Amino acid sequence: MEENTMMMNRAVLAGLSSPRLDPRENADETSMEELCDLLETAGGVCVGETLQNLKAPDSRTFIGTGKVEELKQLIAVQEADLAVFDNELSPSQTRALSEELGVRVLDRSGLILDIFAQRAKTKEGRLQVELAQYQYLLPRLTGMWGHLVRQTASGGSSPIGTRGPGETQLETDRRHIRRKIAKLEAELQDVRRVRATQRERRIKNEIPVVAIVGYTNAGKSTLMNALTGASLPANDRLFDTLDTTTRLLTVSDTLDVLLSDTVGFIRKLPHLLVDAFKATLEELSYADLILHVIDASNPGWPEQAAVVENLIRELGAEQTPRIDVFNKCDLHAGELQPHGTDIVSVSAKTGRGLDQLLQKIGGLLDQGARRVTLYFPYDKSGLLDMLYQAAKVERVEYGETIRVRAVCPAKVLGQMKEYLH
Repeated sequence: MEENTMMMNRAVLAGLSSPRLDPRENADETSMEELCDLLETAGGVCVGETLQNLKAPDSRTFIGTGKVEELKQLIAVQEADLAVFDNELSPSQTRALSEELGVRVLDRSGLILDIFAQRAKTKEGRLQVELAQYQYLLPRLTGMWGHLVRQTASGGSSPIGTRGPGETQLETDRRHIRRKIAKLEAELQDVRRVRATQRERRIKNEIPVVAIVGYTNAGKSTLMNALTGASLPANDRLFDTLDTTTRLLTVSDTLDVLLSDTVGFIRKLPHLLVDAFKATLEELSYADLILHVIDASNPGWPEQAAVVENLIRELGAEQTPRIDVFNKCDLHAGELQPHGTDIVSVSAKTGRGLDQLLQKIGGLLDQGARRVTLYFPYDKSGLLDMLYQAAKVERVEYGETIRVRAVCPAKVLGQMKEYLH
């Protein structure tokens, strides 16, 4: 534990608010507090911060000469080795700031990517993170190789075999990264094909899919554990779950669903991450139901919920039926619990409200399935194979007839009605 503390980056945080920026991109006290949490999640410690208002961002350093000098002094006093900006910086601004401040500079997107790189465990998750990192790195290559000797275009004292058109280290790296990006995109396409096959199988078996979404740290994994008895890590930190996990959930004695936990959303989520994670997040647009988990104990929940709503629309899942699950209701400070037709208040930690949630899920997804007993004559035994494909067979007994106990969807009941007794 002591060794980890010694290795922690000491970082100063900076943010800018300007009428020239998209309002969603501006830094404020809430987003700076979230940036501090992100830094802690990445393994760093905040030793100082500054929040600035400007009419327009400085084209070279983003925050302007005076604020750069102030930040430089803060870095020196606090012996910091990292500066993290809440806003998105251009590649040239990142380079200029790094030169001026004398420390490594990251923007919010770079910090989130670092966290994702630490947390991704499955092959698919690692592929997605690697793709996003290369896409982030490509426009930032310029200036990274200034300390290396370039190959000259012609003449000079270049080594034999390097005179002529030549190729700089920068150009070589760009080509290498573009090849890597193309390879990763091809591998992720393979992942999508596998997912599509799995999806077709689920549709064939008529197993509804319920996707859990929500702002990071809203309690999605805790809810999944409470509903399914799974043992997913559920810690009080941002982006604790990156890899999609699917578990079978028995909603009632006639309804089973597949419950999928997804990566948490966050404001200013880098678009290249949304794009890279579409192989995972596209499950939302194929889900039969979305559970939007909201942290009812957080005073900023309306803003967090709006971020999730925007991303759901961006992923094309706005038409999917949805239940808003207000979690942590045991910590809710307001007098009135959120309520409504498709709203339920729960505490995943204590179990409060989970029965009501299951009832709502069942009400939206139960398509009239019934548990029945069917009696097949032996010359109709082929119907049993069809039943295994289209229903949930619980027991088969062989006597004078084949006696089958099964949970059957309404369509199958219509096909099998003559064998009901």
